[in-house]
Amino acid sequence: MDDTDGESRLRGTADHSESGAPAGGHVIRDRFSSNEIFQRIVVAADDEITARPRKLVAGGLAAGFAITVTFLLYASLTASTGGDPILSALLYPLGFIFIILGDYELYTENTLPPVTLVLERIASFPTLARIWGLVLLGNFLGGALGAAALSSTGVLSPAAATAAEGFAVEAIEAPWWALFAKAVFAGLIVAGVVWVDYSLRDGIARITMVYLSFLAIPFGSLYHVVVSWTEMLFLVFEGELALAVGVTEFVLPVLLGNSIGGVVLVTVVNYFQTTERRVATARVSDIRPLSTREWLLGGLGGDRSYVPSRRDRE
Repeated sequence: MDDTDGESRLRGTADHSESGAPAGGHVIRDRFSSNEIFQRIVVAADDEITARPRKLVAGGLAAGFAITVTFLLYASLTASTGGDPILSALLYPLGFIFIILGDYELYTENTLPPVTLVLERIASFPTLARIWGLVLLGNFLGGALGAAALSSTGVLSPAAATAAEGFAVEAIEAPWWALFAKAVFAGLIVAGVVWVDYSLRDGIARITMVYLSFLAIPFGSLYHVVVSWTEMLFLVFEGELALAVGVTEFVLPVLLGNSIGGVVLVTVVNYFQTTERRVATARVSDIRPLSTREWLLGGLGGDRSYVPSRRDRE
């Protein structure tokens, strides 16, 4: 073997992680193609699918607490800046930076990786629903504990508490279709962040991308379901709102909009821009894909709900 062959083999090994995901671009080392981004996402989705429920709920709980930081800072700056729409939102992305860089579990973040496996018939719809349910449970528990703490500990000044109450009041007074439409665009932003995040390797670039992307949510008067949940519960704990009203007239339209924005406008579009070789490198498996019955029913029908990769079986 000559030096050129040895160098090529060494670079090929360096350009892929142990999981098989591309660690460097094939054409340009520091830039991934759409197929390579998809392969990196598939590997992350495999890890998500095989995670224990305790990990998903705990990661969701941590993300819910992190969102509380966003809510706290947004309310505090709104009060201290007299409601200035620019200055009050400058620290809004901080909780999301914690979540993305800390690898916590956020519901809207999970609209992208696991769905890729469902589209490839590697995972079933019930498996996807289980992951979403566990992560959303953790997010809502974390947000609830954070809202309860902010309501009962006096962390917020009277002016900040008034501003915090106004967030949910303004949303509940808006038509549900307006909330839904704004939530669709927020879901697009969040899932888009996930896609772009897998194309970046530099920490500063990741922080900048996350900060600017999530700054667009308050700037555009958009809604994120976990933030909305925390805002709504704060108003409930203050005795100003019935829980059922807050859930049906605020949280549910936002939840539906975020889900559709993340899945349809980003996951499906990004999926179909890649080629049929999108999982060839990241996920080598000699097991047949899920049948239609397994894909739709999974373990509910006593069938397979997930096709393990070869590395999972070794």
